[in-house]
Amino acid sequence: MGAPEPLPARFAPGARVQVRRADPPGHVRTPWYCRGHAGVIERICGSFANPEELAYNRDGLPAQPLYRVRFSCRELWQDYAGNAGDAVEIEIFQHWLEPA
Repeated sequence: MGAPEPLPARFAPGARVQVRRADPPGHVRTPWYCRGHAGVIERICGSFANPEELAYNRDGLPAQPLYRVRFSCRELWQDYAGNAGDAVEIEIFQHWLEPA
């Protein structure tokens, strides 16, 4: 019996998503500054074992889709004074994302 199938991708490139606003205890791989903010899926990077589970010596399965999400710097930092087109791309696992 092999490993369970990876979870299906819920989002496609170009989809607007919002990062869950959560502060769970323990090992978290999603930066605080992007939680609660909206961005756009730039690409699907593949499916991987959940590193938040791996940190506790669990198997991290089923594998979670990992996305590269593009955020406008002005979305992340309201007082951002740089170029309006400046962006940050962050790789975020699916369980942290919801439709925007």
